[in-house]
Amino acid sequence: MNVFKKIYCRVFQFFCRLAIPLLPYREPRLIKDYNDLIAAMQKADKHKPLIVTDSVLHRIGICDAMLKTFKDSAISFVMFDGTVANPTTENVAAAVDLYRTNACDCLVAIGGGSSMDCAKAVGACIVRPDKTLGQMKGLLKVRRLLPMLFAIPTTAGTGSETTVAAVITDSETRHKYAINDFCLIPDYALLDSTLTLDLPAGITAATGMDALTHAVEAFIGRSTTRQTKQLSLKATQMILENLPIVYCCGHDKVARENMLYASYLAGLAFTKSYVGYVHAIAHALGGKYNVAHGLANAVILPYILKSYGKTVHKKLWQLGVHSGLFDKTVSKSEGAKLFIDRIKMLNSSMNIPSTLDCIANEDVPELARAAESEGNPLYPVPKLFTAKQLEKLIREVGGLI
Repeated sequence: MNVFKKIYCRVFQFFCRLAIPLLPYREPRLIKDYNDLIAAMQKADKHKPLIVTDSVLHRIGICDAMLKTFKDSAISFVMFDGTVANPTTENVAAAVDLYRTNACDCLVAIGGGSSMDCAKAVGACIVRPDKTLGQMKGLLKVRRLLPMLFAIPTTAGTGSETTVAAVITDSETRHKYAINDFCLIPDYALLDSTLTLDLPAGITAATGMDALTHAVEAFIGRSTTRQTKQLSLKATQMILENLPIVYCCGHDKVARENMLYASYLAGLAFTKSYVGYVHAIAHALGGKYNVAHGLANAVILPYILKSYGKTVHKKLWQLGVHSGLFDKTVSKSEGAKLFIDRIKMLNSSMNIPSTLDCIANEDVPELARAAESEGNPLYPVPKLFTAKQLEKLIREVGGLI
């Protein structure tokens, strides 16, 4: 990397790290059931939520218990179930129209990260009618209080119920980008493990690896705090212990609860400490090929960790020791290798492929540019990569070399 660009990236990241204690981060208030949700809504004098979800969850009845509680409490609601994986500007526009037409006054997102990202973007559009979603791309472009937002995750992976980000795909260009602002953090999060009991094994695996990626990238980056280190260590340990259980035994309620909480902790960690090139490449692949985000992260993670080399040996060793994979007598380099091997073994045991065959060789330069543009200077990665270096990594991920 050009020395001046490297200096620029590191200086930018240094000042971002200094600013962390001064920024208005907050945690969503945890609630335990739908009655608590209704009580919080009524206390805030909110009476007509727009429910943002997807058609599959609506059809299979995931929303039924919540809708019954609303009806029993005489809460009028409007349903938007048009969210797609990697939500689009078209999705958001349709939901915004429903919100305005029906004079809604708050938002309830129930689903995976896509539903929550869609709901956040809807809120941003409601309070910033003067801006397009594209104009709110990047950092702190919303800057207005969103309508009250309740987040109910149905997967243990995205951590979107805790984060400042909404990731949206442009319907026309297929460019995927993030809107980041503190006002996007949901006001309330409801962690209900019963919603995850019947998740298919494949979704359980991919979303669980998404949460693990959040914890690991937050821990190995250069913007960690004492709090985010502890959150990442705890989340990593819980995921490595519980993900194999929920993959094989989906109705293990305790393990499902542990995974939901681990995902929440990982979300809190990466909201402050950010992620890295795993996410940058995954977002590029999601925009181009509509690859599920968790699956992309799972496949990419071991390649990126290996490419960081010595810069992450100590931190991967710490994660491995804390998770009980090996003891402190193991060397740092060997511990890092064992930790990466554990990720590969976990992927393999859950039928996650080692490469993504959707990647076309002719698309690699474009994908690398998109990943480089997202990652530099924003992500405080342990080692900076150029677009050319990212091209090589993407080809490895695609099994092209």
